[in-house]
Amino acid sequence: MFLQVKDISKIYQKASVRIPALNGVSFDAEEGSFIGIIGKSGSGKSTLLNLIGGLDKPTSGQILFNNTDLSRMKRQELALHRRHSVGMIFQSFNLIPSRTALENVILPLTFAGMGRRKRRELAKKLLVQVGLGDRIDHVPNELSGGETQRVAIARAMANEPAMLLADEPTGNLDSVTAAEIISLLQDLNKNRGITVLLVTHDQETAESVCSRIIKLKDGKIVDRI
Repeated sequence: MFLQVKDISKIYQKASVRIPALNGVSFDAEEGSFIGIIGKSGSGKSTLLNLIGGLDKPTSGQILFNNTDLSRMKRQELALHRRHSVGMIFQSFNLIPSRTALENVILPLTFAGMGRRKRRELAKKLLVQVGLGDRIDHVPNELSGGETQRVAIARAMANEPAMLLADEPTGNLDSVTAAEIISLLQDLNKNRGITVLLVTHDQETAESVCSRIIKLKDGKIVDRI
């Protein structure tokens, strides 16, 4: 199995207070699947995505990615997982404001050690693929919300990840632009075989595009659709 989440729990400690974010979450994902993770704010959706992305570690349980247990990885190993295995897309885009679209996409390629000419060519190609070939020299505040999210998707694709983790990628967009971004994710899933985990509060959107839906409430899975 491509991804196995086994009885994951995550508890945050604030002073003497224990705050449970996830409690016994388990599910599998096949390679090439498109899975929706839905629930209201505070349900644990983003926490789950952060654990799969290697941004944090679970308090207990296992996350197996291609049979490798992320919960046992050291910090450097998790950094390599984030760099090569997964691409993360955030609601707030997380682009560097002072850098152009091209420079934002080039950045992860630089960290990966790719040569200057090759990374520039690849970054241009990715921006063309997401429909921004004529906007590569614009900084984020010169782009629309949809264009900014397309840059973020191109950046997430830069190191050819096997899985995209999209955390409310349409949350800051109008309905028309949101539909365009969802369509782009569908295209990457269907035509490139990239596994997509989509976190959203919008069940209607999830049902329209996802092959399977996991519903979270108070850190637990309460339904599978």
